[in-house]
Amino acid sequence: MANLFAVRSVGSSLMTRLRNAYGAHPADLGSAFPCDFRLLSSGELAEIGDIGTTVSLYLYRVIINEHVRGKRHPNDPRGAAAPLSVDLHYLFSIWASSAAAENTLAAWLMNELHQHPILDSASLSGDAGWDDDEIVHIIPAELNNEDLMRIWDALAPSYRLSLTYIARVVRIDGPVEAPALSVVSTRFGYTETDGDGG
Repeated sequence: MANLFAVRSVGSSLMTRLRNAYGAHPADLGSAFPCDFRLLSSGELAEIGDIGTTVSLYLYRVIINEHVRGKRHPNDPRGAAAPLSVDLHYLFSIWASSAAAENTLAAWLMNELHQHPILDSASLSGDAGWDDDEIVHIIPAELNNEDLMRIWDALAPSYRLSLTYIARVVRIDGPVEAPALSVVSTRFGYTETDGDGG
């Protein structure tokens, strides 16, 4: 589980990993198609200009995972409330001026996420306080063309080649419950009273 920085951590960690993997690719793709990797907000997308050859990541939906909702983490001894368990729906977009760059980047991105679909605690940024055994799976999303076009219709820029993925499951810590105080001793006192009840 993680703290309230978990959602931001997943997006930034995913882009850091992709940036490093692209730069280290044995075919030296970075020389053929120099590319930037950016995590974008809705506001940044609305005002985006010419950003050159870029792979962007945009979080367009967050939903509660129905399969683990309300379940406590099996390794949590702290008596914490059940974590908030969410799925993060992401839109990867390829910003390129040539078909060669656009197609190559899309193929590389899909292959990279196919070969390495897991973010573990070693690849997630430490600011979210992830548990050592935490794992986030990156899986392709089932999104039809109509739904994809609706997302782009709500955004200001023109459509770019896009891929949709889900980061599942991101667990955010609930408040730790204070342990109930146990009774460790009892004390009774008595006093003598006179017979008239006074």
